[in-house]
Amino acid sequence: MTLCLFATDLHGQTALYQKLFTLIAEKRPAAVFLGGDLLPSPLLPGATTLHEDFLNDYLASHLARLENRLGPGYPDIFVILGNDDGRAEEAAVLDVAARNLWTYVHGRRIGFGGHEIYGYAYVPPTPFRLKDWERYDVSRHVDPGCLPPEEGSHSVPVAEREIRNATIDADLKRLAGDRSTSAAVFLFHAPPYQTNLDRAGLDGQMIDHVPLDVHVGSIAIRRFIEARQPLVTLHGHVHESARLTGSWRDRIGRTEMFTAAHDGSELAAVWFHLEDPAGATRVLV
Repeated sequence: MTLCLFATDLHGQTALYQKLFTLIAEKRPAAVFLGGDLLPSPLLPGATTLHEDFLNDYLASHLARLENRLGPGYPDIFVILGNDDGRAEEAAVLDVAARNLWTYVHGRRIGFGGHEIYGYAYVPPTPFRLKDWERYDVSRHVDPGCLPPEEGSHSVPVAEREIRNATIDADLKRLAGDRSTSAAVFLFHAPPYQTNLDRAGLDGQMIDHVPLDVHVGSIAIRRFIEARQPLVTLHGHVHESARLTGSWRDRIGRTEMFTAAHDGSELAAVWFHLEDPAGATRVLV
């Protein structure tokens, strides 16, 4: 059985990373999936760190120690970034990948045994100013209270045409093409719309007398799952969803969908086997 570990939205919190490294060393999963928002965020006071270069000074160095400790038992680690991670850090992520410490999968398809791993980092427009990993979803609609991608900031240059016209829907169609995805694992940052995984704490909130939708996930990702039925999809982004819905998982057709986002102080770790994803479990450490 191929044991997999999924964690996400660690936001540079070294206490959570230490728990993650300990789990990897103890349980020896074959694959680890990290679903974005990996780096310190100014929005989370607990994410402050003494490491000026968090990717190299902390993450890469600890992964290298883990690789030395585990030897052939070191897992395949698949990563994407999230909407709180500046795209300017992508070059450093690729440098870590060049050292074979992890595989960067945003916008890519990677073979893994008899399966394929796909990664996709973009989320629909949010209220936040950083827009490196935001796209229009299925159209140029923006929910009340959210900023369009062209009105925010980017840490790397992006063509105005791409900012205004690119959509998550079109990206996913290009990424998957006409290949079968029945044995695929999709590592997303955004959750699918109107599921247990995208419920935000927006109850009773209004902007200009318009009530806010408490479901903030991607319509394009939901439609993609409905149409293509991958084996497993992994999601983060909405920290409070599992607490509000009472579930960290959902299902569309045959596709098992999990979130490891968590708004408590613990590390949320989702464990599953590729041969039996329905038997997945989540632990808070």
